[in-house]
Amino acid sequence: MRILLLSYELPPIGGGGGRAALDTCKGLVKRGHEVHIITAHIKGLTHHEVVDGIQVTRVSSLRRKPYIAGLQPMMGYIIAGFWVGLRHIRIWPPDVIHAHFAVPGGPVAWPLSKLSGVPYVITAHLGDIPGGVPEKTSNWFRWVYPFTPPIWRDASQVVAVSEYSRQLAHEHYPVDIKVVPNGVDLKLLDPGPIQVNKPPMITFAGRFMPQKNLINLVRIMAQLKDLDWKFMMLGEGPLRAEIEQEIAKADMQERFTLPGWVTTDDVTDSFKESDILFMPSLVEGLPIAGVQGLAMGLAIVGSRVGGLIDIVEQGKNGYLYSPENVDAMQKALRILISNQEKLLSFRRQSREFAERFGIDRVVEEYIQIFEKITVG
Repeated sequence: MRILLLSYELPPIGGGGGRAALDTCKGLVKRGHEVHIITAHIKGLTHHEVVDGIQVTRVSSLRRKPYIAGLQPMMGYIIAGFWVGLRHIRIWPPDVIHAHFAVPGGPVAWPLSKLSGVPYVITAHLGDIPGGVPEKTSNWFRWVYPFTPPIWRDASQVVAVSEYSRQLAHEHYPVDIKVVPNGVDLKLLDPGPIQVNKPPMITFAGRFMPQKNLINLVRIMAQLKDLDWKFMMLGEGPLRAEIEQEIAKADMQERFTLPGWVTTDDVTDSFKESDILFMPSLVEGLPIAGVQGLAMGLAIVGSRVGGLIDIVEQGKNGYLYSPENVDAMQKALRILISNQEKLLSFRRQSREFAERFGIDRVVEEYIQIFEKITVG
């Protein structure tokens, strides 16, 4: 089968959604399918490359930074992606088009499908759904939303990465939506024998954006200064200066490490040296960092929002609370930092839970979807 994937973000651009898309494509190639990807280009990357047997084409889209997705670069991707996709289909006719992210991938897939007759599938995460990340996308959807219902309606299948994302999408689009989670390679993400570090290492991985609630993260850790711990904040974004100021105000510069925007391999290496993944987000779809944390055997403390609910069993491999309940999060972290035996138990339980998100299962679900719409 030939699959043309449209994903505005793909490593090293973007966050977990692009990583999940690439891992799914690698799994498809291992099963003998052919995959071509059209994604966005930024300075320093080649326009054409082969990644583990996948043909990757990067189109100019006005994007400047790997961790910031603006409306203008998205519009640039839609325009460039359509024309490159149209030429691509004439040379290499796919059996199915897969838009990973309803926006901006959907507005590329819809006209390509109309012109070529090739069916398309949409995978929605969260920020590409109206109301998913209001502080980030409310202005976008003010202009974009009127054009999106036909794109969702005409898709042969719509997929959401979590039950939360599915329910939110149903509020705006009355179509059949199947839940297929983001998956990870459990063989690649193997923590080996799980032990607790001394002192425990706590980690955050993601963009430094308001929805990640990172100022509160620092303030919560300031309430735990009487305990011995270290913190690794992996990522980059517009809140970096404010985060650094908050860390300095609490006199915790020696506790925190902020290496900036890092590669996927760097994230994996950091998780190998970590014990707890802390995600006090205001909103989440199904964070790939969370699934990676499961695979690497990290206990998880965070907010009871979105897809985080899918990866944590309360009191078994982590603790989730309302984003406003900072006292409860602080107490949960205190318990795990102070109790090595409990932390070790939570870590081992996370690794067991990760089996639910193995990439092989995810790839098989997508193959079944693709075969159903191409054969049917």
